[in-house]
Amino acid sequence: MLTTQSHATQRARRSGSLCALLLMAGLVNALPLFADEQGLSGTLQAEIDGELIDFPSLKTDIDVDVSGDLARVRVTQRFQNPLQSAVHARYLFPLNKNAAVYGLTMNVGNERVVALIKEKTVAKKIFTKAKREGKAAALLTQQRPNMFTQKIANLMPNLPIEVVIEYTEALARVDDAYELVMPLVVGPRFNPDHGPNLGSVAHELQQFPAPVPVIGMDLPEHIAPERVSINLKLRSAVGFGAITSATHSINVDTPDGARRVVSLASESEIPNRDFVLRYRLGSDDTTTAGALGYMDERGGFFSLLLEPPASWQEDAVIPREMVFLLDCSGSMGGAPINASKRFMESALRNLRPSDSFRIIRFSDRATEFSTQPLPATATNIAAGIHYTRRLTGSGGTVMRSGIEQALGVPKPMGAVRNVVFLTDGYIGNELEILRLVASELGAARLFALGVGSGVNRYLLDELARVGRGFVRYLDPTKAVDEQADALASRLQTPLLTDITIDWGELRPSALTPQAIPDLYAGDSIRVQGRYAVAGRHTVNVHGTSGGSAVTIPLEVNLPDASSASDGTGEAIPLVWARGMIKQAMHQLSVPQNLRREQQSDESLRTQVTQLGLEYSLVTNWTAFVAVSEQIYNPDTQTTRERPVPQALVQGVSKQAYASAPHGGYAAPEPGTWLGIGLLIALFGLRAWVKMAERLRTNP
Repeated sequence: MLTTQSHATQRARRSGSLCALLLMAGLVNALPLFADEQGLSGTLQAEIDGELIDFPSLKTDIDVDVSGDLARVRVTQRFQNPLQSAVHARYLFPLNKNAAVYGLTMNVGNERVVALIKEKTVAKKIFTKAKREGKAAALLTQQRPNMFTQKIANLMPNLPIEVVIEYTEALARVDDAYELVMPLVVGPRFNPDHGPNLGSVAHELQQFPAPVPVIGMDLPEHIAPERVSINLKLRSAVGFGAITSATHSINVDTPDGARRVVSLASESEIPNRDFVLRYRLGSDDTTTAGALGYMDERGGFFSLLLEPPASWQEDAVIPREMVFLLDCSGSMGGAPINASKRFMESALRNLRPSDSFRIIRFSDRATEFSTQPLPATATNIAAGIHYTRRLTGSGGTVMRSGIEQALGVPKPMGAVRNVVFLTDGYIGNELEILRLVASELGAARLFALGVGSGVNRYLLDELARVGRGFVRYLDPTKAVDEQADALASRLQTPLLTDITIDWGELRPSALTPQAIPDLYAGDSIRVQGRYAVAGRHTVNVHGTSGGSAVTIPLEVNLPDASSASDGTGEAIPLVWARGMIKQAMHQLSVPQNLRREQQSDESLRTQVTQLGLEYSLVTNWTAFVAVSEQIYNPDTQTTRERPVPQALVQGVSKQAYASAPHGGYAAPEPGTWLGIGLLIALFGLRAWVKMAERLRTNP
């Protein structure tokens, strides 16, 4: 007999027992498991034949040290086993897409094990062997640049395993402030049933395990509902301006003028939305453009930051064809689609008289508001607003249909085409979509607008990069009107285009990115590379602004190997190596005939693997593995693998996890249909049991 422990509602008991049986049957990847209305996160607790069984729990502490615009992050994951026997735990979690993950340490009992970086196939074999031998082990693999899987072998009762992940990243400047993003939740993903043949490496990059949303039940008393704490220390020689978070309530302490300490006001949080912190360095007119450098026995590494002067203005004379592409799939239902509508109203009202516009919506297929671009007259704008107000979210996310509709028709003569793409990015075929945009973009620009509190930032950022535009985010759970008006006003042309750099006597090597993107107001561009000659250098940045050629001279001072470092310099080689890996992965998103050196997929894979091994970084093809010396589990034959449930994304409906084909995840496993049949059978059995009980009590 199977019953579930719930102190809230009978409905939670009913859904929980079904979920428990499906989980025990090994069907956790086949059917989504839902949270209750409060969106609580924690573990599943069920009573099976009189025995109370929990699934593995997790508490995460995030500590961040920021110096200027370089962040060093320490993520501590504490896995606990509430069962009476050993279990293998599996946890899918997000990190920032630019994270250079360079270290992992496992603590279990009295042992502290520093993980080794290995090729992923080798690391998996080491982990499997340790699991079979009963040793504690941790395996960290990357599924996407922003999605990782942590596996724990032989997690024993009353013996938590602590895993410490370390990474560094350079923070982006967005709308005149630096932005630290801590993704905390993985949303659902939709994969179309078919697509083009992308090759073996590309096909591999489109596979990933399904996230396991939290069970719709109350939490056991010994499991705290708050699963994430965040603490930040910020340092800057020029001091700080405003420090804010639109996503979470924070406390900001000021030890002195050069330091700030930031923590969550509620001490810890349910991880159902991304954490975003914005801060300014010094006063509003402070510029941080310039170079940071570091040299050791490997040579010199530098990072050059480019920013536009605040006084520059965009050229408002050129007519624009504004193409609004709206994701109306099931995951956008409710708050996200309503936020998109509010943005559309503001964006349409902000059109210039010389503009024209189109509106395209897509889910399972794409349809369009008009058969041709419409002039931005008051009548047409009112009709467009009326059209968007009637849109709803349902169905799958066949993104290809919308992009082909947006880019596949001729644009008006004399106009520039700007595509504004509103989506949560919940797809699994990112590489296919990025290659499509790269092939079809032409002279257009694509502005990616992520709508949601836990969107697929990797896809959104890459769409903006490939589309030569920028990316912004709209949180449908926070002050939508204010956000929509601000974002609509920023749909602009770049301030500086056709950027090249005259490096003079510096003569750097291994530069990334190879092609420098356009520079928009309030943003920045980071160029990284290797150098051999230390000292002062003059670098001239050339570009076009408002139709005229401009030159920006920059003075940089790069240290030699004897120069002292304040501790942040060691991060620069890691940031450079991560940039080189990112550049190689960018090339994989471009059809081979459009790549600069027309490198093959396999050649790029080899390049990424070598960089990962040399600089101890987790990549698609390198992984960290840690194995204990001690044997903790003498009976591995009966040990099962169980997932660590996680929260649903705040503002995303339960239907989003089930309305798309295959539950919104990757292609179904054979057990899917068995799971569905079992679910139906359980409902039938439950009805039969209730009828029998009524007959016994009322003969």
